[in-house]
Amino acid sequence: MALEKEERIVIPDENGEEHLFEVLFTFDVDKTDQSYIAVVPAEQKDNEEVEVFAFRYEEKEDDEENLSLYQIESDEEWEMVEEMLNTLTDEDLT
Repeated sequence: MALEKEERIVIPDENGEEHLFEVLFTFDVDKTDQSYIAVVPAEQKDNEEVEVFAFRYEEKEDDEENLSLYQIESDEEWEMVEEMLNTLTDEDLT
């Protein structure tokens, strides 16, 4: 499944409550063969500061509609995701 910019996904929290998020972007890292996704809560006010959430993800082979999300735990992964977010944000502003 190719994720598109205006796509929305539902992510359950640790209590099982489901939350709707808008996908900001996805990207693949060829060197590590990993895929990443950045999302923001869909229910936010325009003047509110936006909290961005990022995950490493894998598409389930048997079902293209389902993704397995994994928390990013290493500093190297966080730095890479932050750099990509900053790059894409700068491109959107120009």
